[in-house]
Amino acid sequence: MERDQRKDKELNIKDYREDFRTLEFKNDRLYLIDQRILPNDFSILPFETSEEVAFAIKDMIVRGAPAIGGAAGYGIYFAAKECRGDFDEFLRKAEKVRSSRPTAVNLMWAVDRMVRKAKETNLDLKSLRKEADSIVEEDIEMNYEMSRIGNEVVRPNATILTHCNAGALATCGWGTALGVIKYAHYSGKNIFVYADETRPRLQGARLTSWELMRANIPSKLIPDGAAATLIRDGEIDCVIVGADRIAANGDVANKLGTFALSVISKHYGVPFYFVAPITTIDFNCPSGSDIPIEERDKDEVRQIEGTYTCPKEMDVLNPCFDVTPHQNITGIITEKGIIRPPFDINIEKIKKGKSLF
Repeated sequence: MERDQRKDKELNIKDYREDFRTLEFKNDRLYLIDQRILPNDFSILPFETSEEVAFAIKDMIVRGAPAIGGAAGYGIYFAAKECRGDFDEFLRKAEKVRSSRPTAVNLMWAVDRMVRKAKETNLDLKSLRKEADSIVEEDIEMNYEMSRIGNEVVRPNATILTHCNAGALATCGWGTALGVIKYAHYSGKNIFVYADETRPRLQGARLTSWELMRANIPSKLIPDGAAATLIRDGEIDCVIVGADRIAANGDVANKLGTFALSVISKHYGVPFYFVAPITTIDFNCPSGSDIPIEERDKDEVRQIEGTYTCPKEMDVLNPCFDVTPHQNITGIITEKGIIRPPFDINIEKIKKGKSLF
């Protein structure tokens, strides 16, 4: 996909819209890119029930905290459509969507928002469809604003390390961490990106690499274990990653392996940034120790594309996420500004609607 770099400081980001949509609602169906099969195959699947949307989230057809939230909004719309005015049945269906994955707080936020709208409107389908559309549209705009704000932490000629996938595939539009990276690239900063492969589901290898190449961003894919050496040897100027849940004290849950990167980065003085919308902050979660960590199927570790790489009987620990303590974080880039230490005080400001500046 050929795109010319823009040299002006403030980009019109909408000139750089992706030529794919991670999720799209039309003809009363939700269409999702099947992220389980990228990059070798590209398929868009239709969903039209709340149970199907819950499955799509649980099985990681759609993944990434903001994208999950967007999909969940339409799942709740389907739930209202299915229950035919039975509010108790609606709540049961809504809970199935809400509980489809436990860590990414955007899911719970979107479901709770839709349930509130359902109560306010007595399950009015037109209102619920409009609310689900608003969740998606707001996320798209927040992606753009985070990218613009985050660009200030990227110096010209920077080499950036990222982990997992926090691009358009993880959101309703442009991306969070990859949104910042794309903005820096299109504004002519001559950046270079290293992408961790991100075991065991290889979101960095399968998804981030796919997005980086489509955007023509100079980059290399590396095994997860290579990142520490690059950081030690001074090859990395900053680390920029997404987030799945942010606690009130600034601790952040993200893809497994993020915590280790933060420890190494802190030791060698490399700035470490998370990028996430305010909706990823769980104001009711005091610290990272209170964040539930999803553990996924053991065969995700025992197999690669259906082939066992260890004895079938080998036991496995497969946590999907880990928690980075706020002490290891340089800043959290949001659409409201960059949250810096002291994180608890500045996150409280956001909760109260106060300015970070």
